[in-house]
Amino acid sequence: MESSNKNYLSIVDLPNEILLIIFNKLKTVDALYSLVDINQRFDRLVFDSLHIRNLDTTSITIKSYYEWNFSIDNNLLSKISEKILPRIHHQLNELIVEQYSMERILFTVNYPQLYSLSLVNFQEEILFQYLTGDSVLHDLLTQQIRYLNIDVSYEPKSKASKTRSTIFLLILSMCQRLIYLNYCQLFPDRMSPICIYKYPSTSCISSSLTKLKVNVEKFDDCLYLVRHLKYLSTLIIDVKKISLSLSDRNNKDKLHNLKCFSLTSIEFTSHYNDQIIPLLRRMINLKELTLFLSVLKRYSTYIDGIQLHDQILIYMSQLNKFIFSINTSVDNTNKNINLPSNEDLQHSFIGKEYQQVGSCVHYRSEDNIGMSHVYSLPYQFQYFIHLNNSFQADFFYTVRRLTMTDGRPFQHNLFIVISQCFPLLKELYVINYQPQINKEHSSILIIYPHLILLNLVETHADYAKELLFDKSTHLPSLSDLYIEFKSLAMITNNFTNNRIRRNCAKIKKLHIDKCLRPKNFHEYFPLL
Repeated sequence: MESSNKNYLSIVDLPNEILLIIFNKLKTVDALYSLVDINQRFDRLVFDSLHIRNLDTTSITIKSYYEWNFSIDNNLLSKISEKILPRIHHQLNELIVEQYSMERILFTVNYPQLYSLSLVNFQEEILFQYLTGDSVLHDLLTQQIRYLNIDVSYEPKSKASKTRSTIFLLILSMCQRLIYLNYCQLFPDRMSPICIYKYPSTSCISSSLTKLKVNVEKFDDCLYLVRHLKYLSTLIIDVKKISLSLSDRNNKDKLHNLKCFSLTSIEFTSHYNDQIIPLLRRMINLKELTLFLSVLKRYSTYIDGIQLHDQILIYMSQLNKFIFSINTSVDNTNKNINLPSNEDLQHSFIGKEYQQVGSCVHYRSEDNIGMSHVYSLPYQFQYFIHLNNSFQADFFYTVRRLTMTDGRPFQHNLFIVISQCFPLLKELYVINYQPQINKEHSSILIIYPHLILLNLVETHADYAKELLFDKSTHLPSLSDLYIEFKSLAMITNNFTNNRIRRNCAKIKKLHIDKCLRPKNFHEYFPLL
């Protein structure tokens, strides 16, 4: 036994070169907590060799899909504030901090070299108080910070709050050196919008800001930003709803400084021609364009390669990168207008300097209504919406959120294809009230290894059976389930069979329309 102990190799026996490789694999804050004050050699390696410039003092714990905790352990926080920051504060360039560790991290020492700051998971009212008070944060923002990331506490389907909108404008006015601002786009699942277009023009002024990421309530907000932030070269914006603009409709001033523009709007809009196209034509010096849109048309045809080229791209002579995903829904009821086939759509992109393009057409001949989807390849968006039975199988490695909708039933084989085509899927929304025709499932077990949220509220009970029965589908990561009680009762035979227990065992949030639960309800959802 003694001989065995003598031959045992511990971490302190490793050479410095190997230790540095190990340290660099760790998150900086974990390396500091674990290794500082162990011995002088470790201290020298950590503080002298790593040359710490960036420090992230948050730790993400996901309770459910929309409930995230960013706070670090109190012992770790104490060690950072008392023993680590006094030794590295003078050299830090970038710092990430959350609300509850703010005062112990940001207010205890000076940061003379700090130019990048991320404020994560702040309550709006608390953040507003810090910004308007006489604090270290106020001084940093007005005098030093050039790169700023803001993330506020998130509520699903939240509307633009006055406080959140005011904070945005306050930051623009007070941050005199700011060149980059990410406002509530740090995490794709926590994108809270603002509404600012009714504020006076003097509220939105910045002579230094060149890059902005932001979510807004209306298209008017987008127009407001490009009108007043004249030095922007990059604007990445998510618009909740594109409706008819109430202001700035006839502004044709060219946006000479804008070089990169990204517009995302998931909701369908019928104002593509009179709102989106006129704005894009003003961007004559654009080099990169990204569009994620859902467009409604009546008595018309699909958006295709020819339209995109003739209506938009020819106005951008310097454009060298065009990324897009555009869904078009066309209603030609009682009109003799022929809609193009998928082959026609593909042909429309030939000879127009496009890269590889994917497309899909879904047509209902009985009422002359069609849906098309055209997208650049490789697909680069985290969303894929309006997937239907005409889906063209391909691999979509970037997609985290998928919405399926159709007036015709989804069959079992389609779900097999989806699990293969979207390997990193985290959210799945199924909208289909039509019962499945073929209810005999194959022996192949469908696995969605990363799926966290499943929404079956607007579906026939067949799809709850399809996705929750453990003999057909395995959902090892599912934590959030949206479903109607009657569907849940039906597929469990009033909670008397065990076919969904494995897939529901880890659910932490059940969004259901009935509050009264049966006696054995907890046996199906033990974590609730």
